[in-house]
Amino acid sequence: MIDALAETLDGITVVALVQNIPGPVSAARLRALGAHVTKIEPLRGDPLELASASWYAAVSNGIEIVRLDLREPGALRTLDALLAPADVLLTSVRARSLERIGASWDSLHARYPRLIHVAISGEAPPHDDRAGHDLTYQAHAGTIAPPAMPRTLVGDMAATERAVSATLGALLLRERTGRATRVDVSITGAAADFAQPYRYGLTRADGSLGGALPTYAIYPAEDGWIALAALEPHFIERLQQLLGIEVLTHEALREVFVRRSAAEWERLGEQHDVPLAAIR
Repeated sequence: MIDALAETLDGITVVALVQNIPGPVSAARLRALGAHVTKIEPLRGDPLELASASWYAAVSNGIEIVRLDLREPGALRTLDALLAPADVLLTSVRARSLERIGASWDSLHARYPRLIHVAISGEAPPHDDRAGHDLTYQAHAGTIAPPAMPRTLVGDMAATERAVSATLGALLLRERTGRATRVDVSITGAAADFAQPYRYGLTRADGSLGGALPTYAIYPAEDGWIALAALEPHFIERLQQLLGIEVLTHEALREVFVRRSAAEWERLGEQHDVPLAAIR
């Protein structure tokens, strides 16, 4: 879908004062939508490059990288030169760090009245300086099942989507009203929204999408695990025909699925139009 919209932000200039995950991934999404993006990194680089060089390379593709020590007056002049023609400033640093370099919203808006500021932070103001990372934000959201670590960075990736939509919304607002604005995107808020299926009971252990429903669950196969997601009546009917089972219980399905490999079940699902997938 991004490819179909690749010219959406043609002519839009973004300065991204970001590092780690939500900011760089958001910048990459804006670049994919056609914006010209300049990313400012500290002299030591982005920690994401050390943690995952391949992901860093992917989200840096097509983005101009400028490394600056923003404690130096010369670097601040370079930042000002980049911001002067820019449409959007995307940040993922603490509010007090922005204030220290003269980049508070009041200061920015006075100098660059058409500049939009999308600020990604761990928590919403006035707690945007509170320490945290995805793991602690997921802990607050209720998406961790101890002792297992999360399989993905729900809070960070949710904030990415929120930051991109906030940027598009702020650009549309400026186009319609001529008014530039600041938008705060909190990772905790985004994580809480993405946790709604759990909070409202759907994905809890006793919820219909949490394993309580036999036709929406995971099962051991001969050599691994498969995911079954037959919710609608037509999928359930096809599953009954495929397996030769009239009453679909957890026990009955478990007995059948263990007889074949996960890959075989996935192929059979494709052939019979039943949502079955090998868990990789």
